[in-house]
Amino acid sequence: MKEKLYSVVDRLAPKLIDISDQIFDKPELAFEEVFASKLLCDALQEEGFKVEYGLGSLKTAFRAVYKSGEGGPNIGLLAEYDALPMGHACGHQMQGPAIIGAAVALKETLRDIPYTLIVYGTPGEEGGAGKLIMLNEGYIKELDVALMMHGGPATQVDVKSMAMKSIDVSFKGKSAHAALKPDQGRSAFDALLLTFQGVEFLREHVLEDTRMHYTVLDAGGPANVVPAYAKGSFYLRSYNSKYLESVNDRFYNIVKGAALMTDTEYEIVNDPLMNRESKVPVHSLNKIIMDNAKAVDAPNRKSAREKTGSTDFGDVTYVLPGACLRMAFVPDGTSSHSQAYLDAGKTEAAHKAIVYSAKILAATAYDLIAEPEKLYEVKKEFKETLANMSKV
Repeated sequence: MKEKLYSVVDRLAPKLIDISDQIFDKPELAFEEVFASKLLCDALQEEGFKVEYGLGSLKTAFRAVYKSGEGGPNIGLLAEYDALPMGHACGHQMQGPAIIGAAVALKETLRDIPYTLIVYGTPGEEGGAGKLIMLNEGYIKELDVALMMHGGPATQVDVKSMAMKSIDVSFKGKSAHAALKPDQGRSAFDALLLTFQGVEFLREHVLEDTRMHYTVLDAGGPANVVPAYAKGSFYLRSYNSKYLESVNDRFYNIVKGAALMTDTEYEIVNDPLMNRESKVPVHSLNKIIMDNAKAVDAPNRKSAREKTGSTDFGDVTYVLPGACLRMAFVPDGTSSHSQAYLDAGKTEAAHKAIVYSAKILAATAYDLIAEPEKLYEVKKEFKETLANMSKV
């Protein structure tokens, strides 16, 4: 059966590569991916998927469904397609074509088992939160499992990603002439500096995987005036969403203390769309993916990436089991969001990565559909891991 899946992908390969190259040649920023999303939707519609274009508040999100019989598992395949200002320097042009290849291979090959296959187009991963918005608006949650791919230096899977809170803090004080009447002033910038210092002291008393970053957005004016206003940006991160809540509470206390020490007022703004949940790892699902990667002799296979940054796919995997295949197409050590990634976008390695990914994801979905015990184990592990993470 898997050989049949592979043969469909091989037949589709020229079309998938052409779609990837078209998206690469016309990069679109987050939530403006009109060309890419339409191209992917048209391809899925031509293959018999029922396509809903424009989901909720997102004009470039889509949902394409194929249903085989009644009942059975609901398998989700997710694709990103937004670019960076420098172009497709993160390899998102490959994701949609790879997902289409996997979806069509399953549809054409697996006909006598009940299941539902849903392809979700998820815009705005770069600097946005497309998947989080979609979750908040009721999409994606119906899936039993979510699969996606992403280009990289090695063929591997992820274990963890970082939960994140993005927080802006502003202080309001009282201006005064810094030389003649400094006693009349209440420095908002002093409050901001004390907050920075408080974060530095906090670093010693948090778990090792906690990350805290900050920068000045507004210092309040010239040096000879006591600044009445100052604003800073803060990111708090942890590999455990529950633990990050406690760090967040302690950070708020630092802000309050800085305001008290400087006799200033503070305002804390936390944009929920900039927050991210930590990934809930499902090792049994990762194993299925890597077993299928080995079966097709995917290049440069390596052990799982234990830790990654923050992503809105983490929000998905905090709600339901999910995994991302990292597919080798650039040399080891190559960083995403770089010129090297951009230069590799239309290479033979990138084109092969699309085909390999489609085969691996199709075979993984087949295993979950044809062997219900595997899907049961995946869902069981997810629930247990999530419960254990919530106890921290």
